[in-house]
Amino acid sequence: MKDIIFNILMFLSDLGYFGIAIGLMIEIIPSEIVLGYGGFMISTGKIGFLGAVIAGTIGGTFAQLFLYWAGYLGGRPFLEKYGKYVLIQKKHIDVSEQWFEKYGAGVIFSARFIPVVRHAISIPAGIARMSAWKFTVYTVAAIIPWTIFFLYLGMVLGENWATIKEVAAPYVLPLVGVAIVIAGLYFFWKKKKTPPIVTVKKFQGNEKR
Repeated sequence: MKDIIFNILMFLSDLGYFGIAIGLMIEIIPSEIVLGYGGFMISTGKIGFLGAVIAGTIGGTFAQLFLYWAGYLGGRPFLEKYGKYVLIQKKHIDVSEQWFEKYGAGVIFSARFIPVVRHAISIPAGIARMSAWKFTVYTVAAIIPWTIFFLYLGMVLGENWATIKEVAAPYVLPLVGVAIVIAGLYFFWKKKKTPPIVTVKKFQGNEKR
């Protein structure tokens, strides 16, 4: 498996910025690996940092838009049948739906930093017919720091870029905690903002006065 990933990365590296975007769009390889290798390419001078950030943001966003529209147009049955081809399993859909139902649209941002939920959260957003514009804004806002972080780590690691997941783990775990807190705060803010339902008793004309 490692040889296959390496060969794919070698092919993508020949495409430069376009290769980073394509690698993130097809999601055959985890985004951490693609971006880590992108950071390595930056360290060798093959590509520039800003261009890599832009390519990573575009590729990551398009990958999530694909899942969003698959959920929007095809619904859950479609994803359960064909999701395996983009590494989405039924359990991923189940967990992401629970998160979306509990925290609402704001979870689109915070869930991007949480394993398992990170990719699949786009599916319930599409099924719920969330605004495509709002979905894109939340997604881009999360993908930019994620892209910068792993590109930077790849630059620092250089030829040891393949160890990026192990090196990133101590930093990602706190991010997960922060993301969960943000989701919780958004949920309570949204709940507080929602006006209470007032029940009005219907007037009965024959009531005694």
